[in-house]
Amino acid sequence: MISKVMMDYVANSSIIRAMFEEGKRLSSIYGEENVFDFSIGNPNVEPPESIKKAVVEILSEESPNLVHGYMSNSGYVDVRTAISNNISKKHNIKLNEDNIIMTCGAAGGLNILLKTLLDPEDEVITFSPFFGEYKNYVHNFNGKLVIVPSNLETFQPDLEAFEASITNKTKAVIINSPNNPTGVIYSEDTIKQLAEILYKKQTQFSSSIYLISDEPYREIIYDNVKVPYILNYYKNSFIGYSFSKSLSLPGERIGYIVSHSEMDDFHNVIQALNVANRILGFVNAPSLFQRVIGKCLDSEVDVNIYKRNRDLLYNHLIKIGFSCIKPEGAFYLFPKSLIPDDKEFAKEAKKFNLLIVPGSTFGCPGHFRLSYCISYDKIERSLPQFDKLAKIYFK
Repeated sequence: MISKVMMDYVANSSIIRAMFEEGKRLSSIYGEENVFDFSIGNPNVEPPESIKKAVVEILSEESPNLVHGYMSNSGYVDVRTAISNNISKKHNIKLNEDNIIMTCGAAGGLNILLKTLLDPEDEVITFSPFFGEYKNYVHNFNGKLVIVPSNLETFQPDLEAFEASITNKTKAVIINSPNNPTGVIYSEDTIKQLAEILYKKQTQFSSSIYLISDEPYREIIYDNVKVPYILNYYKNSFIGYSFSKSLSLPGERIGYIVSHSEMDDFHNVIQALNVANRILGFVNAPSLFQRVIGKCLDSEVDVNIYKRNRDLLYNHLIKIGFSCIKPEGAFYLFPKSLIPDDKEFAKEAKKFNLLIVPGSTFGCPGHFRLSYCISYDKIERSLPQFDKLAKIYFK
């Protein structure tokens, strides 16, 4: 029999993945072209051509032992150096290879961070709505996830509630900007105030409170909005980054952690992250794609494809009566449900072959998430189905 802990995990397994599987089932019945799956953030934009070119070059020109062999737990030094130089130039901060640890995507990065930082019953704060797996990641290491609300009009964090939630057990704070599921970017003013609160609370409790910024969507931004780089605002900070979205490589599971050079206990933290990278079973980020990333740091996908999708879907939903904040980044809409019960609303939407994710999955009932990283044509064909759904409630 499986463990009691895993029994709970299985019982509460991801509704997003369940909807994804439901999409496959419905497609087999009605045809893929007649099922409108907005459930999962699987990029439909092609990776840059430079990725394929780099893979071919590396496999053709480099030693197999170098491409496929072991490396240090942090990852290849030349790749980490290239990444640190790239970040330093972009964000006016001084980093080197010691600040970078290559990871199996952002999820792997968050797990080794929490393994490094948490003792049993330590608290980790995040803001709703939030990526639901944060709860599992924190529970993996016997921590407690503390959920603080955001302003439901702007989806900027409620900083007054945040300050009141910090205790002597608070060890870390996870933020996600651009945000999944809202597409909102936390403003520079928000980040500055958040940092001020953390500095004050560290002094009050004589403790170290670490800020973890989960940033797989950093490059998916619209309308020239800027994403603040948190290492420029708070010393006890990490960034977990992934190339899954920025280069359309979700299956490659390649990313990294950046650690601020002046954080408390920096050298022990880096050593612990390296050990965690090994003992949690990741061992190393994939060797081939470390080398690929080292060659493609200036590559990018065409974000205008996502922007076009956003504008089509957002404008239509607003036109027919939905209420929704316009996303500044990522590739999600988070409209208000047309009834308070967002799970029941998702069931109703499925009658029209619309697969949506209830907002309660993200700790924010009364809303639903739409992932618009699908083809423009499919979004266009889905619009009459949204019309039919809306007519049930707008009579």
